[in-house]
Amino acid sequence: MHDFTYHRPSSIDEAVKVLGSAEDGALLSGGQTLIPTLKQGLAMPSDVVDLSGLGNAGITVSGSTVTIKAGTCHADVAASAELKGAIPALAELAEGIGDPQVRNRGTIGGSIANNDPAADYPAACLGLGATIRTNSREIAADDFFVDMFETALEPGEIVTEIVFPVPAKAGYAKFPNPASRYALVGVFVAETGGGVRVAVTGAGPCVFRSGELESALSGGLSEGALDGISLTADNLNGDIHASPEYRAHLIAVMARRAVAHANGNG
Repeated sequence: MHDFTYHRPSSIDEAVKVLGSAEDGALLSGGQTLIPTLKQGLAMPSDVVDLSGLGNAGITVSGSTVTIKAGTCHADVAASAELKGAIPALAELAEGIGDPQVRNRGTIGGSIANNDPAADYPAACLGLGATIRTNSREIAADDFFVDMFETALEPGEIVTEIVFPVPAKAGYAKFPNPASRYALVGVFVAETGGGVRVAVTGAGPCVFRSGELESALSGGLSEGALDGISLTADNLNGDIHASPEYRAHLIAVMARRAVAHANGNG
């Protein structure tokens, strides 16, 4: 492993200051991506800034919104009774991430900042129309996820919390890789105040909204609205796990399952 200087700041402001003064700094939240890449020599930062222990964890349900602080681990998202009452699909999504060890260390802020193309939380953020708050501004989910492992975050900018609007109903379904439980394809559907939103993860270089599925479901989350729908494989991922054509097929299948979950039939 490459040598680096380890920092454990006492506040977000201090973390920003340390990161800004580092030659090539990296943020450590749950460490589920950074630590393996450090071990493999794929990441060689000069400094590692540990965000754990800053008190930036917790879930607040207030009226029509749910606010989850960035340092909240997946296990706490999955177990939150308040969240299950407001957005049960989000709690169920968290329960399906990795294994118990991953869920007890990985954090929601680290996941969305990393923006792995097969991660689950980006689909929830985009599907629900969330707002990502940082130490300096607010970013709409539609603008946050840019490309593979790329977000709208600027250097020195740190995610502090995510605000989710409470939908009328929502559902998530994924076809997981049996080893990693990352999504070969995952689909999050939500009936929101602005209409139906459908977000797809695992299928492309980055999470994306499906205009075709949103159009089909524009009248509401009806399982019958997706009967016979067929999607093209254009711009979808192809690898040892699944071809673009297979992923296109899975998107339609997972969308139907997500709608069924949203309607309590999953």
